[in-house]
Amino acid sequence: MSLRNRLIIIGVLIVASIWALFPRSVTERVRDPQTGAMKDTTRRRVPLKKGLDLQGGMHLALEVDESKQAVANKTEAIDRALKVIRTRIDEFGVSEPVVQKVGTERIIVELPGIDDPKRAEELVKKSAFLQFQITDETRALDKALPRIDAILRERGIGRDKGLGGDTAGSTALTQLFAGADTSGKTSADSSAKSDTAGNDTSLFATATEGPFSQLLRQGQMAGEYLVEKKDKSTVDSYLSFPEVIAALPPGKVLRWGTEEDGEAVRAYRTLYVLDARPIITGESLIDAQPNTSPAEGNIVQFELNRAGGTKFRRETARHIGDNMAIVLDDMVTGQPPVIQSTIGAKGQITMKGKPLQAAQDLALVLRAGALPVPLKVVEIRTIGPSLGEDSIRQGISAGLLGVALVILIMLVYYRFSGFLAVCGLIFYGITTLGILAGFDAVLTLPGLAGFVLSIGMAVDANFLIFERIREELVSGKTVRRAIDEGFDHAWSAIVDTHVTTALTAAILYQFGTGPVRGFAVALLAGLAASMVSAIFVVRTLFLLWLHRSRSAQPLSI
Repeated sequence: MSLRNRLIIIGVLIVASIWALFPRSVTERVRDPQTGAMKDTTRRRVPLKKGLDLQGGMHLALEVDESKQAVANKTEAIDRALKVIRTRIDEFGVSEPVVQKVGTERIIVELPGIDDPKRAEELVKKSAFLQFQITDETRALDKALPRIDAILRERGIGRDKGLGGDTAGSTALTQLFAGADTSGKTSADSSAKSDTAGNDTSLFATATEGPFSQLLRQGQMAGEYLVEKKDKSTVDSYLSFPEVIAALPPGKVLRWGTEEDGEAVRAYRTLYVLDARPIITGESLIDAQPNTSPAEGNIVQFELNRAGGTKFRRETARHIGDNMAIVLDDMVTGQPPVIQSTIGAKGQITMKGKPLQAAQDLALVLRAGALPVPLKVVEIRTIGPSLGEDSIRQGISAGLLGVALVILIMLVYYRFSGFLAVCGLIFYGITTLGILAGFDAVLTLPGLAGFVLSIGMAVDANFLIFERIREELVSGKTVRRAIDEGFDHAWSAIVDTHVTTALTAAILYQFGTGPVRGFAVALLAGLAASMVSAIFVVRTLFLLWLHRSRSAQPLSI
């Protein structure tokens, strides 16, 4: 290859590397969070993004939550949960996250550059188990209330002051929901029902005066009850007693709603009685996308697979006119809608006043799938920017010190040839950073270590070449011949050291995670650049010197 072509190739590599290191706007195809359609969007591309140890972020440690039920095979559950969490984090858009299993019972999640740690935490630990269940139309809980009250009295729990004796609260609650019957019936129908059936079946009458029943008020639909917010923990404690659980209606489950009714002074939580057997679960879901409806606000549109769509169509046809609760993680989302007609493979979840971000997060976790077991956060740390600044400063200091020592040794020991090697080292540094930026690599502290280590590999190649050139000069060969022989005979040793190191780095990348991968990526990029620098660039500089000196002066080596 001619000297001119060599210089052109080196110039192109330098320009391309510098171009990759400059921030610029790029256009890419992404999914629209509102419509779910693919569209072109422009974003500011920042080269060499920093990892968790350099820019800060959050660290989460998760374990299986066995507070409600025991998990038989924790190892298998953790493995399945690991895949679900990794999918969620990938869709969340965090750059270079770390999601790995530690031991057999813990998952570590590290998220660099997180702006909303609370949202990320909820996204990671949310179970996202989706069920569609029909609300109870048989008033089964009303029939079981006397038995439950008797059980509580046997336990020594007497009548507490609650909703039962507060007529003002009852009146206020009645006025609050007046005319707001969402079950498809008119206010006149409700009034007629109240007139004909008496106070016990009116919308907000107290059923009995027992310790449990006095905390409940009948809601606007069958299977719906209202509990004052301050009494929710009391109701939960009653429902945890084994005798009360056994007395609950068979084939029914009780689930809290996610929303509150009433005012701040007297807020109410909704308790629903549902058929225990869901008509369908989220296991049949194949897609979920956030959207915005002018009439209903933010919604999540979902699609079921073929078998799920067939089952959903059959079950909803059997329950036309009934209320269907959308249950996510054992909590009823929004007001259970009335099934007006048969529903097939496609449907929607109304977010009812919640922001678009909530719809996006719900769609994300539904797409990623439900966690096989509930998880709890056992450790959470937020790494501040000061730690990142210290790491950057120390890493840069170590790198500069290492490079300075290398340059000093090369110049003192090899003189002019060492100067040519330093020029090649500058090319190596620019090219390595350009390769990392071109592949959107994330720079971490171990990555900086890999970068500095590859500097040693680049200089080591020059040592082999220069020592061979010196041997050829001592044997009496001309400068031109000694340079050619030096590069030709050192080639095999350079390739051997670089290939073996590259294989090691490739194994680290394949089986490592997080910081280990960062180290491997930086090392691989450095090895590629050092090969080009030592064998091609430095040799071109020697040829350029020979061309200008006409081989008339001795080589300083």
